Amino acid sequence: MDANFGLTADDYAKYRAGFPDAFFERVFADGYVKPNASLLDLGTGTGTLARGFAGRGCRVTGADRSEQMIQQAKELSLAQGLDVDFRVAAAEETGLPDSSFDIVTAGQCWHWFDRPRAAGDVKRILKPNGMVIIAHFDWLPLKDNIVDLTEKLVLKFNPDWEKFAGGFGMYPQWLRDLGEAGFENIVTFSFDMDAPYTADAWRGRMRASSGVAASLSVEDVSRFDSELKQLLEEKFQARAGSDAVLPIPHRIFAVIARSPSA
Repeated sequence: MDANFGLTADDYAKYRAGFPDAFFERVFADGYVKPNASLLDLGTGTGTLARGFAGRGCRVTGADRSEQMIQQAKELSLAQGLDVDFRVAAAEETGLPDSSFDIVTAGQCWHWFDRPRAAGDVKRILKPNGMVIIAHFDWLPLKDNIVDLTEKLVLKFNPDWEKFAGGFGMYPQWLRDLGEAGFENIVTFSFDMDAPYTADAWRGRMRASSGVAASLSVEDVSRFDSELKQLLEEKFQARAGSDAVLPIPHRIFAVIARSPSA
C-alpha cells in the first residue's frame, strides 16, 4: 500500500501528538540519551520526537522525505521556540557526514524504510559507540474496544491496509535489522499506558493515519470520518465537540543498540 503523508500533513500536525513524556523520561533515566547530545531524528514527520528531544537539551536535526511534513515541523518548532535543523532527506541516504551524531532515532517510521539501507546509513553517520533508538507508540486493538472497531472501519474503506491492522505494538524484526547491520548490545523495553483523546481528536488522529487520508480519495476520507463519528456516538457515547476523554490503550516499544567502537 502506498501512503503519501504529505496529503495529511495538517491533521498529522494537529492530532498526532507523538510520544508521551514517559518515553523521554525512560530513555534519559536509562542513560541512552543525555542533554547536549547530537541527535538525528529520521522520518521525523512533523517533528514530534525531534522537538521532544530538543526541548530536553539535545542538539537535534530532523530529516524526512516529505517537504510538506518538514514545513509543518519547522512551523511547530518555531512556535515552541525550539532550535531544530529540519531538512528534506531520505532515511536510506541522508547525505549527512560520517560519524557526525551521538544518537539516531526513528519514531513510528522504521517499517516505511528500505530497512537494510537505512540501518547501513545510520551506522555510517553515528559516532563510534553511538546509539540508535527505534521506537513505537502504537494503539492496541483488543476485542471490540474502540481501536478494534475503528480499525475494522478503516478496512471497510481500505482493504489494502490489512497488514497494518491488528498489531500488538512489538517489533522483534527490528532486532534482526540492527544485528545484521553490525550493531551491538541490543536491548528493548516496553510498557503500556492509556492516551487521552476526545472524539474529535480521535477522528483527526485516524484521518492522519496511513490507511485514511494518506491513501484514500477525498470523498472516501469524508465518508470514513462520518461513519467514525457515528460509531463513536453510538458505541461509546462520545459526541463531536465534547471534552469528554476516551482512554485509548497504547504500547510503547523501543529497540536500542550501540554502533561498533571502531
